[in-house]
Amino acid sequence: MNRHVDGILLFDKPLGVSSNDALQQVRRLYQADKAGHTGSLDPLATGALPICLGEATKLCGVLLDADKHYVAEAQLGVRTSTGDAEGDVIETAAVPSLESLTRAAAGMLGEIEQVPPMYSALKHDGQRLYALARQGIEIERPARRVRIHALQIEPASAPDRFRAQVRCSKGTYVRTLIEDLARMAGSCAHLTALRRTAVAPFEGRALVTLSQLEAAAVQGVEALDRLLLAPAAALAHWPRVAVNDVQAQRLARGQTLALGAAVEPGRVAVIDRTGTLLGLAEVTVAGCLQPRRWLRIERSDRL
Repeated sequence: MNRHVDGILLFDKPLGVSSNDALQQVRRLYQADKAGHTGSLDPLATGALPICLGEATKLCGVLLDADKHYVAEAQLGVRTSTGDAEGDVIETAAVPSLESLTRAAAGMLGEIEQVPPMYSALKHDGQRLYALARQGIEIERPARRVRIHALQIEPASAPDRFRAQVRCSKGTYVRTLIEDLARMAGSCAHLTALRRTAVAPFEGRALVTLSQLEAAAVQGVEALDRLLLAPAAALAHWPRVAVNDVQAQRLARGQTLALGAAVEPGRVAVIDRTGTLLGLAEVTVAGCLQPRRWLRIERSDRL
């Protein structure tokens, strides 16, 4: 029987597991009535996959928009049909120097355009692109604008390998980034390993592995719940407006509040006197607080 539990698990997705399978594993261990993840990782990728439970699922959209941090490893001089080690070799070229890759990386900082790979979960006429690609069908994909905040090139285990530390906006395909980087350096490459090390605003927080989760499950739901972050942690970087119980009830009914203190217009996190997240709201230019998304969660001391 499912139970109601609210919180965010910073799950360390293991290798070879799809994001949806990882989500279902977590949901089953927590016996949670609702669960959602905040941005897919390929089965060949590992690392940070925030999973929202209960009322925290209302924050999935916010976390989907968040910046991501990756460590990518790639092989130079070989391009594959999938952009990673699973595909067939479709091009070879001379291996460029690390210095040329570093120069190319400097030219990719900021806002760039990316053409999404065919081997991606995007849909065309209701079908996933990767499903079409497996049938040998290629669809024209419009370029998307993404932002590369940081791209650091490092040596790896062999002369034809390199490692890239990437900090980027939502929607960035690291496989495509690696291919474009090698192309700018006069060569080609494919991804051999990818780990997402963090999702904003959870940088610096430890990830929970499947083995840690299973060990906690043996101890019971209280041990599992101690591994969760409170929903408010997802909005740690947002301005906050604290309200009393009467004001909270009005906002929960969809009513607008006039703010007594000056607050900059824009989106805010609404909290109660204990710091529990109540909902997402918008401060208007007229100084009113308009509720946008309301949560119904019990007060918690989780951070």
